Amino acid sequence: MTTDLATPDPAAATRAAAPPLAEPSGWHEIRLTVDGASVTAQVESRLLLSDFLRDRLGLTGTHVGCEHGVCGACTVLLDGEPARSCLTLAVQCEGAELRTVEGLAPGDAPLTPVQRAFHECHGMQCGFCTPGFVMTATALTEQPQRPDAADVADALSGHLCRCTGYRNIRRAVCQALDERFAGGPAGRGE
Repeated sequence: MTTDLATPDPAAATRAAAPPLAEPSGWHEIRLTVDGASVTAQVESRLLLSDFLRDRLGLTGTHVGCEHGVCGACTVLLDGEPARSCLTLAVQCEGAELRTVEGLAPGDAPLTPVQRAFHECHGMQCGFCTPGFVMTATALTEQPQRPDAADVADALSGHLCRCTGYRNIRRAVCQALDERFAGGPAGRGE
């Protein structure tokens, strides 16, 4: 198809001027579970999961650091697995079960072993990266077998702490694993 620029198609000019979200196919209804609650929402095709959680559901505990999937601050559990919410489209979560840091110990509920370990081991400094670390550590503690030190290092390698508090973070994860598996140490992060 060729377009004569001298006599432009008025309909094409209208389509080009309209934002892509005006197209009916740009909207989708999704149903998912977020922190145990059923959620149904209309979402744009290009809406990021991080924006959906923060802006549409008000779950601002999921932090957005780099917006490129590098820092890990936006990590949530998607069907039990850590996922970067800044790299995941909300529409991809149709039928999924999502867990955010808000869902770990809602309201006045006691802290989870992972949260308690981060507190006791000083595994957080400024706290910006902490939700992502906590969600990844939670996934580690929910594995059927105890992860070894290499598994812990590998899981945490996708997270950046700009305060350089890695030693205490690794110590906290290992403490939580010790509590969960009540066995030998997975490595003290030292």
